[in-house]
Amino acid sequence: MKGNFQIIILIVFIIAAVFGVLVFSGMIPLGSQSSSTGAQGTVVLWGTEKSTVMFPLIESFNQANTSFVLKYEEKSPDTFDSDLLEALASGTGPDMFFISDDLAFKYSNKIYTIPYASFPLNTFKNSFVGAGEVFLTSNGVLALPLTVDPMMMYYNRSMLDANSIANPPAYWDEFTNLVPVLTKKDDKGLITKSTVAMGQFSNVLHAKDLLATLFMQAGNPIITEKDSSFISVLGDSNGKYDLGSILNYYTDFSDPLKDVYSWNKSFSNSQDAFSKEDLAFYFGYASELQSLIDKNPNQNFLVAPMPQIRNSTFKLTSGHTTGIAISAFSKNLNTALTAASLMTNGDFAGKFATSLGVAPVRRDLLKVIPTDSYSPTFYSSAFFARGWLDPSPKDTDNIFQGMVEKVLSNSMSPASSVTDASAKLGLLLIK
Repeated sequence: MKGNFQIIILIVFIIAAVFGVLVFSGMIPLGSQSSSTGAQGTVVLWGTEKSTVMFPLIESFNQANTSFVLKYEEKSPDTFDSDLLEALASGTGPDMFFISDDLAFKYSNKIYTIPYASFPLNTFKNSFVGAGEVFLTSNGVLALPLTVDPMMMYYNRSMLDANSIANPPAYWDEFTNLVPVLTKKDDKGLITKSTVAMGQFSNVLHAKDLLATLFMQAGNPIITEKDSSFISVLGDSNGKYDLGSILNYYTDFSDPLKDVYSWNKSFSNSQDAFSKEDLAFYFGYASELQSLIDKNPNQNFLVAPMPQIRNSTFKLTSGHTTGIAISAFSKNLNTALTAASLMTNGDFAGKFATSLGVAPVRRDLLKVIPTDSYSPTFYSSAFFARGWLDPSPKDTDNIFQGMVEKVLSNSMSPASSVTDASAKLGLLLIK
């Protein structure tokens, strides 16, 4: 009798695991039949997206899934982090919440990690592009990815046309020849028009992400997991590219003695300089498109993929990924899991990405490309966008800024500055 009972339990477990795989992979579109999973009651989702954007999506979602109710609560971006921590600590937190890759590490011990028995690694990789893998750990999945916001290269067409430059650069080494052509100076030698905003930190919007892109393009993942713990590998050398030389490449653009001198502290931030048409190339995110248009509706600009290291065997740009995390303290875990899987599998993910002006993470959704002037480049870049598990955005901003400024002040060599930054980054990863 005991043996038969164990066999029955084993069979039930196998059936449940297989069903979970099919649900998460999208092979079983639960839709209005979600009652068969036992999902019922109400689950609450927190996020910072505007209610005016979310409510139509949530209403459509609930109409398609009638056995339970999904409620959305908009939170302020300025207080989301503290509000969520306080609510989870008091037991009044949401069942689910939108989470970006730069908060995943911080909340990893408060998230229900979906085990690979329920969502196999191979199924995950076949469903989502590489940007979603920032949510993977050795124990399972921290969040189900929804969207990716890839870093792009916006460029001023008028400035390129005026200098007979047919195409924006595809490789970093091309800037060496572009700077003397596009950078303009007055009679006193002061820069009036800049080619590219690199070299400084404080007035280069997304400077940390730009540096991270260069490092990851060199094959360094910045953070990796070893023996179930996350460690910094920023100071490691992979034998092909020296990160010290890459940091030196970056800082050269603000060195008046270098031929690539193109940027200094006198400029406003790089986005403003681009909108004022004082900057030829701006490295920003897909989600910034509308704000760039609003700042200067008459500006003649387009977008191109992020430049790459010439002769590299792969393509890469930074990307911020947003996913749905399940609270480890949810009182309705099964329904939260069902809702999250349905949101990532159904048309919710596609509509959500469109409303934010970014790209979906699901491979099948990336096949449906909008026909405007910008989205095809956003969608193609989503395939090679990658992120890293930033342990504390504010602290790592300071670390990367220190790394740059120590080189600019000659207080440290580029190689030593990278090593120093890696050691400080490692301390942040100690929980």
